[in-house]
Amino acid sequence: MTEIERFGSGGPWEARYGYSRVVRAGDLLITAGCTATVDGAVTGVGDPRAQALTAIGIALDALAGAGAGLADVIRTRMYITDAAHADAVAGAHGEVFGEVRPVSTLVVVAGLLDPEHLMEIEVEAYVGGRPRIIPA
Repeated sequence: MTEIERFGSGGPWEARYGYSRVVRAGDLLITAGCTATVDGAVTGVGDPRAQALTAIGIALDALAGAGAGLADVIRTRMYITDAAHADAVAGAHGEVFGEVRPVSTLVVVAGLLDPEHLMEIEVEAYVGGRPRIIPA
C-alpha cells in the first residue's frame, strides 16, 4: 500500500478551498499550482518573468519540504494569461530547469484566480525510492 503524505504551506487558499501545497504518494511528489503570491500579496505585478521565478521558487521550496530537490523534477505545467508572456515565463523556466530538462507544457488560459497573476506552475518530482528526509 502506497503511503500518502500531504504538506501545506499556510497559503491563504489551502484551508479555504481544501487542498495541499504538495502531495507525496510513494515516490511521486506533486505540487498544487504555484503563483507569485507571497505573504498574501502578488509580487512582480506586470512582470511575467519575475512572477515565474517566484512561483518556481515556491514550488521547489515546497518540494524540498516533502523530500525532493531540483534534480528530481520530472514534469512542469505552466499556465500563462497572455501568449506574449511565453518567452519571459519559458525563459525563466529554462534558467531554473535547463540542466534538469523535465517534460513541460505551456498553456495560454483565459485568466487565473487573481487578475494580477500572469502565470501559474505545477511541478512533479520523482524520488526513486529514497525515504523522506526532513530538512533541519
